[in-house]
Amino acid sequence: MGVTQTMLEAEQRVSLRAGAREPARRRRKRKGWVPYVMLSPLVVLIAAFVAYPVGSVVYYSFQNYNIVEPFLNGFAGWSNYSTMLRHDPLFWSSLLFTGKWVVTEVVLQLILGMILALIMNEAFRWRGFTRAAVFAPWAVSGVLTTTIWLLLYDPQAGIVNYLSNIGLAPRGFAILADTHTVFWGAVLAELWRGVPFFAIIILADLQSIPRELIEAANCDGANAWTRFRWVILPHLRDAVILSTLLRCVWEFNNVDLLFTLTNGGPGTETTTLPLYVARQAIDNHNFGYGAALTMAGFAILFVFSMIYLKLSKFGASTGYRT
Repeated sequence: MGVTQTMLEAEQRVSLRAGAREPARRRRKRKGWVPYVMLSPLVVLIAAFVAYPVGSVVYYSFQNYNIVEPFLNGFAGWSNYSTMLRHDPLFWSSLLFTGKWVVTEVVLQLILGMILALIMNEAFRWRGFTRAAVFAPWAVSGVLTTTIWLLLYDPQAGIVNYLSNIGLAPRGFAILADTHTVFWGAVLAELWRGVPFFAIIILADLQSIPRELIEAANCDGANAWTRFRWVILPHLRDAVILSTLLRCVWEFNNVDLLFTLTNGGPGTETTTLPLYVARQAIDNHNFGYGAALTMAGFAILFVFSMIYLKLSKFGASTGYRT
């Protein structure tokens, strides 16, 4: 009898413990799905504003869709891509110029931005004002930047006029109308706007370098180049990799400055792939072919980004890998 009562009491205690654990289990389950409920509005917005437009571009890239010739609209299969790769020399020339533009801009912006950041990181009088003046062009829109540089390049009232007066340039020379100078004229205008981006990113990372490392290098007799090569540059590695990748993507998709500065000219001399897409889709109303060109640009950027991050080993120094 006593054994039976003991067993009953043990079963009651077990059931009480199980009953106490049940609400805790339900709470854990509730906590498990609450984050998904909180994130669901963001997922819906991403689907509406990102996935749907991308899906539309993919769909139209396989269509003949030209509002000027609606009788030809319909499923095109791979014909848009075949035309682009095999029968459109302007696609290849615009892609080649885009690569030249991106490499030139990003390399020069990185070098000049690094120099500016190192200068801005030093202590000197009026440093705050100097930083604001250096970073100001980054806040200027592409159209306004174009207006400034169009005035500077004006043959009658710009810098060319002053160079002509001292005999360094022919009178009435138009920088943006000459095939030999238009590229570097556009590059200079974009450098003015793009260099502050690298300066801001690199300066922010420079501020996080422990002063003890610099002082230790000084105590060891390291000169300025040695400190930069072995102390500063390794610390800036991930910031440089990420900012360079972002700038490559932005320069690849650069439309506003080149469109308003040169409109892809003279002729097609400064026509990038995004500008060519705009011409096909907006000027020629050939949205199907424009969508195929857009998909080509997307594929190039995607593959480039993956390879770049893999080869650069981004995040290896901080413990996370891509």
